Amino acid sequence: MNAATAAPLLVLAGLVCQEAGASIAVLVFPDAGPVGMVALRLLFSAVVLVPLAWRGLRAGVLTHWRVLVGYGLALAAMNVVFYLAIDRIPLGIAVTIEVLGPLTLSVVKSRSLRGLLWAVMAAVGVVLLGGTAHDLDPLGVLFAVAAAVLWAVYILMARSAGAALPGVTGLAAAMSLGAVATLPFALAVTGSALLHPRVLALGFAVAVLSSAIPYGIEISALRHLRPETFGVLMALAPAVAALAGLVLLGQALTWGVVVGIALVSLAGAGAVVSATRPRSGQAPEVEPIPPSPV
Repeated sequence: MNAATAAPLLVLAGLVCQEAGASIAVLVFPDAGPVGMVALRLLFSAVVLVPLAWRGLRAGVLTHWRVLVGYGLALAAMNVVFYLAIDRIPLGIAVTIEVLGPLTLSVVKSRSLRGLLWAVMAAVGVVLLGGTAHDLDPLGVLFAVAAAVLWAVYILMARSAGAALPGVTGLAAAMSLGAVATLPFALAVTGSALLHPRVLALGFAVAVLSSAIPYGIEISALRHLRPETFGVLMALAPAVAALAGLVLLGQALTWGVVVGIALVSLAGAGAVVSATRPRSGQAPEVEPIPPSPV
């Protein structure tokens, strides 16, 4: 199997790792709490990324401190509200709601009737989620909506950081700032339980599964995939999350919820395709749904 053929499978493998990491985080919530898991996730991710970005961090990174602070706080806040969401509602439903943030950006980018149709499809999917899910925690849904909004903010901040700083420098700085911002709250809420060897080991596993492996796969796959193809594959995240929740957490879903997740995934893929089809006289503009950093 050549690299071009393997690339889509690698992206799907990255999604599986990411949602497996989220499932492990849910299992550790009774010991570390959602905020504690976010702090460990960001801390260990920063430990991995900072050595890779050390040269860029030393080369005048402080001149872009405003962008980096916004980037880091958006990353930390998005992780916190998402983990608070999956502590209360099934993983598949939370990811489906969360993906509406970047999906909205893709629809706005397309500025077309086709994009509006994808938005309607996504809205129907969300209605099915709310109407057919049993005992869906309203606060959990609210946290997932907040994660969707913050994911859109994160994308905009990531663009600014990427334009100002090379390679993974911006992400490494954001992870570090996010860890600094969340650790005091995590320690205040969780106390010494956060430092238990088992909790630390599982926190490291979550960071590797949800950050290190998917990021490495993304870098490799994008060398062999068109951006729009990558975006379509990433739109499958809700479906992969639903399967992970079913297999790893025993979170069974109604058929109505399954159809809702499928509609949102299809809308995400369609929005990516629409964003790559230029209007007359214009160059194509790709706005794929990026990998979630949570």
